[in-house]
Amino acid sequence: MTTEAAATPGRPGIGPWVVPLLALAVFINYVDRGNLATAAPLLKDELKLSATEVGLLLSAFFWTYTPGLVLAGWLADRFDAYRLLAGGLVVWSAATLLSGFAGGFAALLALRLVLGLGESVALPSSSSLIARHVPADRLGAANGLIVAGLSLGPAVGIFFGGLMMAHVGWRGAFVLFGAVSLVWLVPWFVATRKLARGGASEATGGPSFGDILRRPEAWGAALGHFCTNYGFYFLVSWVPLYLVQVHGYSLEHMATVGGALYLLYAASSFAGGWASDRWIQAGGAPNRVRKTFFVACHLVGAASLLACALAPPAMALAGLFVTGMAFGAVGPHIYATAQTLAGPQAAGKWIGVQNGVGNFAGILGPIVTGLIVDRTGGFAGAFALTGAVVLLGVVGWAVMIRRIAPVGWEGA
Repeated sequence: MTTEAAATPGRPGIGPWVVPLLALAVFINYVDRGNLATAAPLLKDELKLSATEVGLLLSAFFWTYTPGLVLAGWLADRFDAYRLLAGGLVVWSAATLLSGFAGGFAALLALRLVLGLGESVALPSSSSLIARHVPADRLGAANGLIVAGLSLGPAVGIFFGGLMMAHVGWRGAFVLFGAVSLVWLVPWFVATRKLARGGASEATGGPSFGDILRRPEAWGAALGHFCTNYGFYFLVSWVPLYLVQVHGYSLEHMATVGGALYLLYAASSFAGGWASDRWIQAGGAPNRVRKTFFVACHLVGAASLLACALAPPAMALAGLFVTGMAFGAVGPHIYATAQTLAGPQAAGKWIGVQNGVGNFAGILGPIVTGLIVDRTGGFAGAFALTGAVVLLGVVGWAVMIRRIAPVGWEGA
């Protein structure tokens, strides 16, 4: 049985470096997962892949990533989220590095499955740690930093990865990115060696997955997250190929434009999180603040994607940048809302469920887009469908979640 909690309890601090290192881990996570999309124009030609096969490779990551999120959420709340994150990074870095030696579709498919399993630990672990240690009126900035890392990953992956692939090939880029990712372990172990001592999580008890699944707020958040992810993964997965095939960009030009898009996304993420904290500290109710961002950003994002489908090339390119700004601004509120609703006892499991459902968008979206592109010969239909899905997110965030406030788990 559950009740509304009146307030979020005080939380112990974790020092100045843990949240930035969490953001850096998420940054690395998104660099490594996005390399395949950046390499798609080269892979498609070298390995003679169809757009549908490229879509399957992009989707395969989520076949293990999505169920892995639920398991990682349980592990993060129950055991040591610090070491869980480190172990996951080792797995996904190795999968990235080995992708540089893949000889064909089957090998790449297998490594994408391993990559997804390893990367599934990042967001449940970071959300569990943030919910335990970051005060409610600072959740926007903390999550803004996480989402900035999330969006800078594709920016660096597209810009530097694209430039590197143009000079040394896609194989060398995969090997280098996988090896460099492992360096993160050094500052992480230094910053958390005392915090992680003893291994067990600070959280005890708490709700089960069944308790979470019985909450309508969890399903509203899951729907909203799915719709946001559908739009975000569409950009991450298909913008490189779209810019090359539709706009005729070279790999270097595509890298510059794609990198600028995600830099804007990152800046918007941090600004959105910071602005929401200032609003809450000035007396704004978290429910009003978060829902205002959700509704405004989803409406703007949907309209911009529709413009990309219908407008001339110059306006379509501008629409991409407006879409990136809208998705960036809403990002911190996705995780802050989950952390607020679930509280320190259940944030890992809640994010595991919410993000798990949300990442079905990563399974469906790349395949659906690939089929639309193959059958219609263009991207207009894919942009229009993505805009409609993004618009549906308003129902999840603003209607199905009646109030964004802590849920009490007494008796759970």
